[in-house]
Amino acid sequence: MTTINYPADVLARAAKIKLIGFDVDGTLTDGRLLYASNDADAKAFYVQDGMGITLLRHAGIETALVTARNSPVAAARGKELKIAHVHIGERSKLACMQRVAAEMGIGMDEVAFMGDDLPDLATLRGVGLAIAPADAHHWVLPAVHWVTPRYGGNGAARDACDLLLQAQGKVEAILAHGEHP
Repeated sequence: MTTINYPADVLARAAKIKLIGFDVDGTLTDGRLLYASNDADAKAFYVQDGMGITLLRHAGIETALVTARNSPVAAARGKELKIAHVHIGERSKLACMQRVAAEMGIGMDEVAFMGDDLPDLATLRGVGLAIAPADAHHWVLPAVHWVTPRYGGNGAARDACDLLLQAQGKVEAILAHGEHP
């Protein structure tokens, strides 16, 4: 089995995570906004990211989608993945993640967040594990603990999920199961 050699401090932070929040545009998507003539938006999601989120759910790690945009497409993706905490049109992502953590009875050191640009900065600074995709804006990079090898919308969220699963000793059980959960 090939694994990424994660930094020890990142693994230590990841081992404590009980909740991870994902920004949508630029993290779960490549950041492009597509509009149809009827003002509907369209987004492309990477299937491996969805599998990673599903694996987290089955491993007992809660997930959240938190986006400032009012996007029915993001809401539909959250529903499809059975994400319990889908927050669309959320202006304060940090306050949202703090509310979800409080509802779960956990501290912010047990929360991870993945974001890619300035609207995510306060949240990245306020969690126990801050993650950014490889193509995140360079202004947010000083606030993150780990940068994924892949770009947003191209496997970056799966990289974050794999990190958590590896740090919490869940990979062997997943591989032993050998099929979709």
